[in-house]
Amino acid sequence: MALPEHILLLYGYLLLFGWVLVEQLGVPLPAAPVLLAAGALSAEGELSFVLALLSGLAASLVADSAWFFVGRHYGHRVMRLLCKLSLEPGVCVRQTQDSYGRHHGVTLLIAKFVPGLSTLAPPVAGQKGMTYSRFVFFDGAGAILWVGALLSGGRFFGDLLNRNPHLLDWAGRFSGALLVVGIAGFLVVRVVRRRMILNKLISARLEPQELKRWMDAGDDVFIVDLRHPQDVESDPFKLPGALHIPAGALAERGHEIPRDRDIVLYCACRPTDATAVKTAATLQKQGIERVRPLRGGSTEWKRLGFPMESMEPVLPAAD
Repeated sequence: MALPEHILLLYGYLLLFGWVLVEQLGVPLPAAPVLLAAGALSAEGELSFVLALLSGLAASLVADSAWFFVGRHYGHRVMRLLCKLSLEPGVCVRQTQDSYGRHHGVTLLIAKFVPGLSTLAPPVAGQKGMTYSRFVFFDGAGAILWVGALLSGGRFFGDLLNRNPHLLDWAGRFSGALLVVGIAGFLVVRVVRRRMILNKLISARLEPQELKRWMDAGDDVFIVDLRHPQDVESDPFKLPGALHIPAGALAERGHEIPRDRDIVLYCACRPTDATAVKTAATLQKQGIERVRPLRGGSTEWKRLGFPMESMEPVLPAAD
């Protein structure tokens, strides 16, 4: 017997409800294998397709309603938190808000089929002032489509197993391992995608000479100094016009960074400018796409003899 089917037979609809609930709350624990297994069991008469569908629907509505009201009461703060945890920068904050602004309820209908959007769409709907009744209608319809599609896929596979006993033996022997491999693969793919994004940002670092040309030409560029206060204390100079926001304070001060201009980030010189690169990835997840790290940071800028501005002393926070 397949591992997820065995667990489902023991704990039934409660497990199905809990697993879907946890995933919809944002924990990276995919519910698809469990829903597929429940669909397969419904083909054998071990579970009711309708009750499985209602369990998944109820779990989705509970989780999504929680995010809806969190978004309504806490707005941008919860969005910044979600995007900090998310490994899918392409669907964060501005993209989700833009999609909601254009399509309203349609975004909720398709959200569960788009990686990352499932958790982000409910708080955006709450933040944008959508009525709860309208939210439940569209979100519930989207949940029915998602849960129903997975259960139907599992039921179809279950029918195949019933027609072919040899296929059933093979599935029972290997499905447990395939489940583990599938979950591991899901997590590995997300980590690899994160690494690819960082590598892309590393290769897209802005040369100091190019930034100097932008500044001389009067281009509207916004520069952020990410250096730690201790680095600033030992070297109290910055690039002309730069705003000093330590990397650790970005979550609280991210609203100070404009969304409609080129953003250049720099830190103290490191071999790969790691702080600037990781911060650029964080800003991209907040919907700031036109952002690039400065190669070599302030050290390379000074080495080339480019102008600097003095800074006010950075005072330590009071206890």
